[in-house]
Amino acid sequence: MSKSLKRVARVLADAGLPDTISEAGETRTAEQAAAACNCEIDQIVKSIIFVGEDSGDIRLFLTAGGNRICADKASRLAGEALGRADAMLVRRTTGFAIGGVAPIAHVAPSPTWIDPRLMAFELVWAAAGTPRHVFSINPAQLVTLAAATAADFTE
Repeated sequence: MSKSLKRVARVLADAGLPDTISEAGETRTAEQAAAACNCEIDQIVKSIIFVGEDSGDIRLFLTAGGNRICADKASRLAGEALGRADAMLVRRTTGFAIGGVAPIAHVAPSPTWIDPRLMAFELVWAAAGTPRHVFSINPAQLVTLAAATAADFTE
């Protein structure tokens, strides 16, 4: 098991949650993940990392698979203009490679917002630290584990 998978499994275990990590196959896109998990696209949690253009601080936005983030709304939440974080910054601050960024178990926690659309489901699926692994979780539990704030930041 990779270090990334172990970190996610440890966070789930420490929270008293079952280890629901599975190898789903190719899950680099929300469409691929939904097909692999046999669920609706909006049950896929996309972990999108932005960086503050002034501060250089990262911000995490967890959105439903079918939604797109509105840059203006996200920037208002963050209190500064945001840009997409590059692959090196994502790896350094989360410990995960793009395509496998989990919403939990980051090496450097950051302010996190969650798309209210995800709360409509009993279970959602998210990357578990690799582009081939996912885990399922109740969205309310995800809010707690990710220390996320529900907010409107989608188009």
